[in-house]
Amino acid sequence: MGVVGLVHDHVWGLLKEFGDIEGVDIAAASDRNGQLLKKAKEGFKIPEVYDDYAEMLRSERLDAILLCTENSKHADVVESAAERGLHVMMEKPMSANLAQAERIVKASDRHGTKVMVNYPTTWSPGVQMAHRIVREGAIGEVHHVRFRAAHAGPKEIGCTDYFYNWLYDGELNGAGAFMDYCCYGVNIALWFLGRPRSVVAVTGTFARKYLTVDDNAVVLMEYGDALGVAEASWSQVGKYPIHGPTLNGLYGSLLVDEDGKVFLTKVKAKGDFRDTATEVIDPPPPPDGLRNGPDYFTRCVLDDKLIGPPIDAKFNRDVQEVLEAGLASSREGRRIPLPIH
Repeated sequence: MGVVGLVHDHVWGLLKEFGDIEGVDIAAASDRNGQLLKKAKEGFKIPEVYDDYAEMLRSERLDAILLCTENSKHADVVESAAERGLHVMMEKPMSANLAQAERIVKASDRHGTKVMVNYPTTWSPGVQMAHRIVREGAIGEVHHVRFRAAHAGPKEIGCTDYFYNWLYDGELNGAGAFMDYCCYGVNIALWFLGRPRSVVAVTGTFARKYLTVDDNAVVLMEYGDALGVAEASWSQVGKYPIHGPTLNGLYGSLLVDEDGKVFLTKVKAKGDFRDTATEVIDPPPPPDGLRNGPDYFTRCVLDDKLIGPPIDAKFNRDVQEVLEAGLASSREGRRIPLPIH
């Protein structure tokens, strides 16, 4: 594997996870920042480093790359990698806008390469269990999905300036907290409910007045018979007590808390909504292949398996479409219908 981009702070944790997998050799890394290349070489024993990813792709014999650049650069890198038959795992979201996401899908399809968009929520044991419970019909048809992603702000929680400088750039990131954190809720809503009919969003810079991008945002996804809600904040003081989605079905509800426990509430007898019981479930660790993004990606590449929802390229093209509609809604102050396809 090669690494393209070290400016996303998640890269260091991902390198540790890849390092624990038999059959993976991180052969080279590229970034324009010398200090980050030094950290990769000395701290992670990556033998070859480059200040130009194109040179790395030309010079190294690679099978796949880990992509941790700014969001707006994902499409360029995927196109270059796909031409060489390289599979790509990138950090979420897929891109800074829909046009870039569609370029990624086309490059992957044209060259037959695998592309994975790594959403950390996918590997939460609680979220995985919640998805199984819903799929099995335990709470009835789901009509409401809500996810809030929040912290005090990238700079305020100690992200490096390599990271937050581009998060605070609307062109490189795609927006502010909206793109960084509403993408989680949109990804989860589409996983549980599918593609919505229309989108309404509100964004603003309410607390971190030094920013030129939004620090808070809400996206509403309308399905006709269901509603998805994605919330984002870069001004949340203290921990937010819910780590996963809140899901409401016809006969029950689910909530994943900050410790990953699943709270499953169901009516004891269908039709009597006064008589309910709540079960608190501590999910077991995920099985091999679903422990984390590097584990799943490696198995899909080595075993030539398809990458599936909610982290495959086509699925996340639709996530990006909803996000783009949300930005348009916020600008124009109206509901944005999605085209039928």
